[in-house]
Amino acid sequence: MTENNKRQRQANLIRAFRKIHRMTGVLLFVFFFINSITGLLLGWKKHSGGLLLPESYKGTSTELNDWLPLDSLHKNACKILHDSVSTDLSLELERIDVRKDKGMVKFVFNDHFWGIQLDGATGKLLQIERRNSDMIENIHDGSILDHYLGTTGEPIKVVYTTIMGLGLLIFTITGFWLWYGPKRM
Repeated sequence: MTENNKRQRQANLIRAFRKIHRMTGVLLFVFFFINSITGLLLGWKKHSGGLLLPESYKGTSTELNDWLPLDSLHKNACKILHDSVSTDLSLELERIDVRKDKGMVKFVFNDHFWGIQLDGATGKLLQIERRNSDMIENIHDGSILDHYLGTTGEPIKVVYTTIMGLGLLIFTITGFWLWYGPKRM
C-alpha cells in the first residue's frame, strides 16, 4: 500500500511538472524563439564578415602623441555623421572607443545604431558603420523596448531578463524531472 501511494504521488508530481513545463513553453515560446535567434547571431557576430559587427580599420599612427585631440576628432565625427547619414540624428555619445594599437578611434552614438571610425592622427574617415550587433544585443536583452519607449533605468530589460531567466530555470527543473521522474517509478 505504501509503495502504491509513493508511486501515485510520483505520478502526480510528474503530471504537475508536465503541466508547468507546457504552460511555461506556451507563454514564453515567442520570447525564447527571439532570444535563441539573437543569441546565435551574437555568438557569430565576430565571424560575420562585417555584416553584424563592423570591421575595425587601421589608422596611420599608433603613437598617441601624433593623434589629434579627442575633442577635434569628436567634432569631425559629428560633422561626418550629419553630412553623410542624416542631420536628424542625435549627436549624444554612448562611448568613444580608442584603439591605440590600430591607430583608430570609434565614436558610437547613443540614440541610434550608427558609429564613425576615424584615423586618430589625421581625423580622416575610415568607416561609417551601421552597428547591427548593438541592435541585436538590445533585442536579445529586451532593452530595445526601453530605448524606443524612452524609459529610464531600463525597467523593461530588468523584467524581461528576470522572466526569461526564471523561465529557463523552470524549464531546466521540470524538464529534468520529466526525464528522471519516470525512471524512479
